[in-house]
Order: sequence, then structure tokens, then C-alpha cells
Amino acid sequence: MADPVGLLQQPVTFPFSGRTAKNRFLKSAMSERLATFSTFYPSGRGRPTEELVRLYETWAKGDIGIIVTGNIQIKKDHLEATGRNTIIDRDLPSNYPEDWAEVARAAKSEGSLVIGQLNHPGRQVSINIQPYPEAPSDVEHPSTGGVLYGRPTPLTTAGINDIVQRFAYVAFVLHKAGFDGIQLHAAHGYLLSQFLAKSTNMRKDEYGGSLINRTRILLEIIEAIKQAVQNPCFIISVKLNSQDFTQEGINVEESIMVAELLENAGVDFIEVSGGTYAQTILNPRDKPYSVETREGYFIQFAELLRPHLKFSKIVVTGGFRTVYGMSDAVFQGATDMIGLARPLTAEPHLVRDILRGEKNKVKDDKFPDSPLLRFVASAAQIAEIGNGQDITNFDNAFNVARFIAIMQKEIPATISEALF
Repeated sequence: MADPVGLLQQPVTFPFSGRTAKNRFLKSAMSERLATFSTFYPSGRGRPTEELVRLYETWAKGDIGIIVTGNIQIKKDHLEATGRNTIIDRDLPSNYPEDWAEVARAAKSEGSLVIGQLNHPGRQVSINIQPYPEAPSDVEHPSTGGVLYGRPTPLTTAGINDIVQRFAYVAFVLHKAGFDGIQLHAAHGYLLSQFLAKSTNMRKDEYGGSLINRTRILLEIIEAIKQAVQNPCFIISVKLNSQDFTQEGINVEESIMVAELLENAGVDFIEVSGGTYAQTILNPRDKPYSVETREGYFIQFAELLRPHLKFSKIVVTGGFRTVYGMSDAVFQGATDMIGLARPLTAEPHLVRDILRGEKNKVKDDKFPDSPLLRFVASAAQIAEIGNGQDITNFDNAFNVARFIAIMQKEIPATISEALF
């Protein structure tokens, strides 16, 4: 491989929308927690703020090919975490297109494509946030790290149709605001992932049983979005687990079949991930398909998936640390784009510096082997960027020790708010 940086500089054109990303980098979704919030007035929740706009202006200056927002919630009272989630709820009075146009303008200001990630947590929501969650079936989420979950109410057919239309409404809003596309979050144990998994989908109707039935809601949402947006150039993408790493969760073979169905439905790219709250593979020592000489947690799954897709592009996120590892994944044909998340909270302009040949690896940190600490640290850095503050350098042992000391009393309360 003669020119690793040159390979990463190449543009990527998507097969169904015809849109082109200016390079092979994608900023993966992370919850920003920079929206408005009101305990008593739902209409005051989830709207973009100056801090959110500043965050995306900063990432835009980093020359990233595609910027994916944090997961936008489609219902005001079904949230993936407490606090300042972004929300677009069709039942709330709001001028959403005008609000989100500022975010789109900021993210696109340097030529990036901007994608809004859409999400519903399903059963995977702390009982303190939503004691009566809705899900495919009444399978309660096990307690995780002391966080309790309510027993979910199975969605009726009418309820499923309502969910479908809510996803389509959010896509319509974002398109009107100037977004280039959306991403459906069908990974990490959230609602769409719950429909895909036999362990959480016990339904006996057309939304349960066979894999095609369990994928039905996802396919209906894609079709509803197309009908709502009425623009063939609008990107539709999906974040999909390679496998859940849980008993009766979606496995590799099923995930490949779902990806084939998504391609047939006109999905431009699939971002592969893995794990759930109950069993998350995010510690480098526990990564799936352990390949010590290569980077990327889900590279081998991407290699298994590749022969089954003729058109849809593949994005692999997680575990990339060097320019060589990134370019090798592309050169070997495993992935079309490199997804980065936490490295971009430590260094928002990392991609720009890589493409200029000024950096050849991501910044290290001095944290012990604790995915949770890294999640919380990234959340803190996101807040710093949004507020225009200096970004804490966690490659400094003193800063890490001070951060851990501050968080010792708070970490138990934040386990349910890990950034996926």
C-alpha cells in the first residue's frame, strides 16, 4: 500500500442516493446531551442549543466526510437517558425545521454530509426515566450496574404503525431542515434491535417469528421515510449489530441476511457495530473476532458481510487507532469508510490532521481498562467543545486521576447513560 493517506482521501459515492462523501471518514453517533430540557414542560425538551450548533461547527472544521448526529429521540417520554437528549416528537408544538436548520448549516459548513441518527429505546430505558416502556414483547431488561428497568408493554399493531410514522416524521423534518440523510439505530439493544432479536421478540403476528417478520418494522420505516421525504437523493442508512453477544440475540448469519434485505430496500450504507447494554463489546481486550495484528472491532464481520452486498456501502466503527490500520481495512476491502467516535471528542480536527499528513494515529489516554470511564470522559469533552472550553487531555495522568476522583460518586448514576 503505497499511499495510506491518499486512500483515505478518496471520495465515496453512495449507490441509491447518488450522494458523495468527500473522503472515507465518518463521525459516528454519540449522544451530545446539549439540547434544551424541562421537567414539567415537554415542549421545552430536546431542542437544539447554541452549544449543540458550536459542537457541529467544530467537527465540521475537522474535514470529516460524513457527520452523524447523536441519536435523536422520536418520542418525548421514551428517552435513552435522562437530561438533554435531542427530541423530535410530532405531538409537540415546535418549529423543528427552523431549529434544526442551524445544526445542518453548522455541520455542512465545510463540505461534510450530515446524517441524523434516529432512535427509540424500547425496553432499554431506566425505570427512573420511563417506568412503562414499550417494546416488541414483555421481556424485561435485566438490571445492569444497579440500574433498574420497567417491564415493557408489548406494542400493538397500531402502536407499531405509530412508531413507523414517527420515524418518518423525523426524517421529513430533517430533510426540510437541510440534512443529507438519516440513520436508523438498529443496534445496541434499542427498539429496532429488540425487534430483530428472538430473545426480545416473542410476537406471534407478522412482526415476530421468522427473520423477515422481525425485520418488517425496519423495512416499513424505510418505505415510510421514502414516502414522507419524496427525494431519491436523501441518504438512508442503518446502524446494525454484527451480533448481540447474548443468548437468542441476533447472530452473524442473521445479521448478514438483514443487511441483504436492507440493500434490497435501498439503504445506502450499513454501519456495523455489536453488543447491547446487557453485553457490550467495547473493551479492546474483549473485542469479537480477536485479531491481534489488526485494528477495528468488527473488521472480520465486515469481511463476512462484503460478498453478500452488491451495492450498499459498509462502514466499520470502533477500534481504529492508526492511519495504517484504517487504510489497511479499506485496502483489504473490508470497509468503504472508517467510523470514528471517541477519538473525535479528544481531537475534533483529527481527520483534517490525518488527511494533511500531520498525524498518523489517534491520541492515547491514561485510563484503566474501563469502557464506562471512557464513555463519561467523552461526554465531558463533548460538553467542553459545545461550551467553547479547552478540551481536557486524558493522555495526561494527572487529568485522568482528577477526573476519576470527581466521578467516583457520580459514575453509578451514569451507567444507564453510557454513550453508544
